[in-house]
Amino acid sequence: MELRDRKKLARLMIVQGVSQRELARAAGWKSHSYVARLIKGEAKTLETTPALRIAHFLQVGVEDLFLTRVGKSAGQSDQTSGHSKKEVA
Repeated sequence: MELRDRKKLARLMIVQGVSQRELARAAGWKSHSYVARLIKGEAKTLETTPALRIAHFLQVGVEDLFLTRVGKSAGQSDQTSGHSKKEVA
């Protein structure tokens, strides 16, 4: 997933009084350094599970903070398998 707006993440943390360490723990990370990199704009992407945990911890929708990227090949294979299941059934 890709962080939509690093400033929005930083604002949410300030308003809710959440530290980088607290957010990192909520995401399931041992260190807060990746949270710092996200806020500084040095990193933009993260795995789905930490993104979901961060959004839940900050009580916002995942789509408010993150963009979901789905590869074309994955979408095509899903559609193909879906059609073949319907044809077989």
